[in-house]
Amino acid sequence: MLLVVFFILGQLTTIFGILKPMGFRQADLETQWQPLSILLAGFGVTAILVFAWAWLFERRSPVALGFNAHGLVRYVRGLLVGFAFLGLVVGAIWALGGYRVEGAGVWAAPAPLLFLPILCLFGGFMIQGATEEILMRGWLMQLVASRHGLILAIVINSIVFSLLHAGNINLSKELILGLVNIVLFAVMISLYAIKEGSLWGVCAWHSAWNTLLGVGFGLEVSGGKIAVASLVVDLAPAEGAPWWLTGAAFGPEASVVTTAVLLVASIGFIAAGALKPGRGHAAPEPSTRKA
Repeated sequence: MLLVVFFILGQLTTIFGILKPMGFRQADLETQWQPLSILLAGFGVTAILVFAWAWLFERRSPVALGFNAHGLVRYVRGLLVGFAFLGLVVGAIWALGGYRVEGAGVWAAPAPLLFLPILCLFGGFMIQGATEEILMRGWLMQLVASRHGLILAIVINSIVFSLLHAGNINLSKELILGLVNIVLFAVMISLYAIKEGSLWGVCAWHSAWNTLLGVGFGLEVSGGKIAVASLVVDLAPAEGAPWWLTGAAFGPEASVVTTAVLLVASIGFIAAGALKPGRGHAAPEPSTRKA
C-alpha cells in the first residue's frame, strides 16, 4: 500500500539520514529526549511525500487535503479540546484510584534548561500528530470516500491507523484494548475532521493529546515512555490498580475510561451532524477557492 511506503520512507530517511550519523541507537529513544525529538520531527518527511504525491499525481493541493481557511482559530481550538479530553481521561482514572503522584516533575527543582526538552518534544509532537492526520484523514480517508463512500472511508482509515500501532508492545490484554481504543480514536477524530471540514483542528487535537500524555504526566504514549521531567506532575499506576483502568504497559490509551470518553465523543459528533449528506471530506471552503 502506498500509505505504508510514505510512512517507511519517512522513517528510514530520519533514522539513516540523521539519527545513525549522529551516533544514536534504537535504545536511546527510550532514555534520551534528543533522538526522540528528531524522530518525531522526521515525520515531516512523510508529510512532504504525501503533499508531493497529491500535488503531482492527484492534482490536489494542501487546501484540498484540509488545510483551508481559519487555520489559527481551528488549530488553537483543537489544542484546547485535545488537552481537555486527555485531562478528563487522566483525571477520571486518578479519581477512580488508578494513579498515584510519583513526583513534581520539572517543578521539583525548576530551571530554564528543564523546559528545553519539553519545548522540543512539543514541536516534535506537533509535526508527528499533523503528519498522521495528513496521511490518514487528509489523504487516505478522502481517497476512499471518493470511491466507496464516507462510512467505509472512516472504517478503513481507522483500522489501518490502529494496525500501525500493533507492534508497540508485546501481545497482551492491554495491547488488544489499546488497539480497539485507537480504532475508536480514529473514528472520533475522523468525525471531527468531517464536521469541521478541515484538518487544522484534528492535527492540533492529536498533538495536544500525545504531548500532555507523555510530557505533561509522564505516562506511556501508545506503549512508549518519554525520558523527560513532566511538565504538570509525574503520575504512575497505583499499587493494585487493575490493568483495564490504567492501561498498564500501553498507558491510558488502553483504559476503559478512554473507551467511554471516545464513544461519547463519537456519538456527540454524529448527533451534531458529522454524517449528514454533503459532508464527505475536508473540502476547501468558498473563501479559499480561486475565481
